[in-house]
Amino acid sequence: MSTHTPQPDLPPPITSVGVIGWLRTNLFSSWGNTVLTLAAAYVVYLTLPPLIEWALIKAHWLGDSREPCDLEKGGACWVFVSVRFNQFMYGLYPEAQYWRINLAAILLVVLMIPLFIKQFPWKLWLGFFVLFGYPVIAFYLFSGGVLGLEHVETSRWGGLTLTLVLASVGMAASFPLGILLALGRRSSMPIVKSVCVVFIEFWRGVPLITVLFMSSVMLPLFLPEGTNFDKLLRAMIGISLFQSAYMAEVVRSGLQAIPKGQYEAAQAMGLSYWQSMSLIILPQALKLVIPGIVNTFIALFKDTTLVLIIGLFDMLAMIEAALADPKWLGFSIEGLSFAAFVYWIFCFSMSRYSMALERKLHTGHKR
Repeated sequence: MSTHTPQPDLPPPITSVGVIGWLRTNLFSSWGNTVLTLAAAYVVYLTLPPLIEWALIKAHWLGDSREPCDLEKGGACWVFVSVRFNQFMYGLYPEAQYWRINLAAILLVVLMIPLFIKQFPWKLWLGFFVLFGYPVIAFYLFSGGVLGLEHVETSRWGGLTLTLVLASVGMAASFPLGILLALGRRSSMPIVKSVCVVFIEFWRGVPLITVLFMSSVMLPLFLPEGTNFDKLLRAMIGISLFQSAYMAEVVRSGLQAIPKGQYEAAQAMGLSYWQSMSLIILPQALKLVIPGIVNTFIALFKDTTLVLIIGLFDMLAMIEAALADPKWLGFSIEGLSFAAFVYWIFCFSMSRYSMALERKLHTGHKR
């Protein structure tokens, strides 16, 4: 009686694994994809080397004037960015008080690090402090007027600092307000539903630049005489209300995607409306619309450039003001490229984090 000796499995073909396998699967899987890949490679060949040569190889990096750039032309003059860097970051904030903004930034990073540590036991309390306690600390650090700190008017806040302040406040305020509006729009109470529908459709029907203009110019006309309403606060309120309407529609799409059986199961368990929403429905709905939420946040971050219309100088406005300086005329490409790079860093980071969050919360129901 003969016995059969099992033979070891043969290795997969070299053309289906590793780098070669990835190239065949993603770039050369068909004749059409091969043609598109070669065409894209040719476009990259034509554009990337000259761009690298201009931005890096022949670029000027050091100096305190435009003289090196005028003597040797052909490369980017990043000297303009280095000389004006503090203005791009801090705006018109007093140079001697930069440490206050730096301290607030370091404090935020220190507070946020434990939230990304899985074993940290007090995430909930720390999260509440970051949302409600830290903004108070940051405001008094920026504004001053207490504990011997020099008072700095909000009109002097600017640069990337102002961009981050507006975006952070807008995100933190529009998210919970958007959830409440989405729940109200799906409410069975006619008055609540009508109010939410009118609010959402009104704010979605006007451009943000109009909202900012009205909040800065028209709103003070309706306030009692002598009332001083800070311009930055008005901009924050306008941005938050505007973005909350878009956030409400994003959240509503997630609520509509939840099967009716989930609502019925919550009722069968004897949960109240708010218990079922907070424990069962909203966690599932928000997980489904993470891309939409992050997309709204990215749009908000870029829309902060519109505050220039009401006299607030964010980073892009500070760059445009610097380009108007007769000493630095002709370097708009460098200034706008720097602004584009900074905005890309923040938007790309938010996009990558949202994808990581989706993978972390994935529960096997992805289609």
